[in-house]
Amino acid sequence: MNKVWKSFERTVSKFFGTTRNPLSGGNSKHTQSDTLHPNLYIECKYRKKSSLSTLFKDTRMKAIKEGKTPIVCTKQKGEPGFLITIHNDDFNKIVNNG
Repeated sequence: MNKVWKSFERTVSKFFGTTRNPLSGGNSKHTQSDTLHPNLYIECKYRKKSSLSTLFKDTRMKAIKEGKTPIVCTKQKGEPGFLITIHNDDFNKIVNNG
């Protein structure tokens, strides 16, 4: 299991054009971020199950039926702004086409 989350951190790092922080967390002298990206603080979580992933899968099936890109926006009551969840493949399509 140890190697799985490290591999996930490497995958995310590569996606954002950087490298994995080998000592993320309190042991790093650079950053506590999971990557060494100069501008983004990236936290990677590898989970067996996630309610957000379940919601996204349902949204994705509906979007595919309509030929659209699935995006899930979540807001916590009383907090400013909202979070945008998009699959990395769809993110690349939007960035490269828009």
